[in-house]
Amino acid sequence: MRGLGDTMSIGERIAFFRARRGYTQTQLANLIGRRTDWLSKIERGERQLRNVELLTALARVLRISLTDLMGQPVLLEDAQERDDIPAIRDALMSPHQLSRTLFSERGERTGGAEAGRSGRLIEFAWSSYQTGRISDVVAALPRLIRDAQELEREARGSAAASATSWAVSARVHHLAATTLSKVGEADLSWIAAERAMRAADESGDPLVLASAARAATHALLAVGRYEDALSLGETAARWLAPRVADGDPEALSLFGMLHLRTAVAAARHQDRATAAELLGRAARAAEQLGVDANYWQTGFGPTNVELHRLSAGLDLGDVAWVAEHGQKVRAEDLPVERRVTHMIDVARALSYLAKDTEALDLLLNAERRAPALVRHSASVREMVKDMHRRSPVTGGSRSSELLAFAQRCRAVA
Repeated sequence: MRGLGDTMSIGERIAFFRARRGYTQTQLANLIGRRTDWLSKIERGERQLRNVELLTALARVLRISLTDLMGQPVLLEDAQERDDIPAIRDALMSPHQLSRTLFSERGERTGGAEAGRSGRLIEFAWSSYQTGRISDVVAALPRLIRDAQELEREARGSAAASATSWAVSARVHHLAATTLSKVGEADLSWIAAERAMRAADESGDPLVLASAARAATHALLAVGRYEDALSLGETAARWLAPRVADGDPEALSLFGMLHLRTAVAAARHQDRATAAELLGRAARAAEQLGVDANYWQTGFGPTNVELHRLSAGLDLGDVAWVAEHGQKVRAEDLPVERRVTHMIDVARALSYLAKDTEALDLLLNAERRAPALVRHSASVREMVKDMHRRSPVTGGSRSSELLAFAQRCRAVA
């Protein structure tokens, strides 16, 4: 059952999985190169675990996924009580996708999918994603994925429209991977990203492939495979370099965004020098582009580089710097999703500094802009749990406001 036990803190989950593996605190601490009293404080909630690479190391030693340690996703329900994640899972895991030989194409075509119409629908869904309407995207994805699968079957039987069909399928699965990553469905995100890459290969379009590679870096980051994300992103960026040299703004945007994602991967791997180098490459691409644009739904430009610089800084432990400078960046011209993600990053920095009033104000502002993105963020839930534990037992309206927000995020029972 998704969301079961999600009110447990990270420390409580570490203690649970440690006991299940039969490790003492000293044994587990030694396996990750830490002291026993450090681990004891983490498990009791007396100390926050901010280092993402340490979380990844703990998950690896405990032989669980990073999402298990961070907390399983809660049911993604909106005001209409929609939760279509199971329908997305059913569409992605259709047995007809396993073998072209076992499942003959004869009798499989319903004639309901058409590349032009599906292309328009997926671009509309991308717009919904960027404006923060994540529930609308989740509701639309099952049909979009099934249509993409039908387009793929048609493409195998007809070369005439195959490139367009494969490109549409890549865009659909890219959106699925990115959305699923946002709501904590890391394993499903990887399945969708793999499908996006496969379809992009078939399309023969270098921009489609670079965009799909961006989706795959998201999925790899979500499961804690930072070195793999770095390798894929750098490979895709090098492959795109000839188009960048021609000054193509679409290629520049994808090239820059790949470097931003790999910079985050390096930061989560605690490689400060590589993160700085990659951010520098992205900054040069943004300078060449000259504006905050949105080619291929990247939102790439000088401002997005600054937001990723702050995000990388947070992963590297530069908490005070992020809290101070994060609120000074003006990001009004970027998509809502990007702005809300930035607000969550700054709120995390403020929360780490125990500036809970400021952090809550920022989170409530973010929630007003994109409720589902905020309420279904694993990092927000962990942040709110810590803030709720620190709040006065008998507080005034502010404590009540925090409790109500924590309940909306399902951070507390």
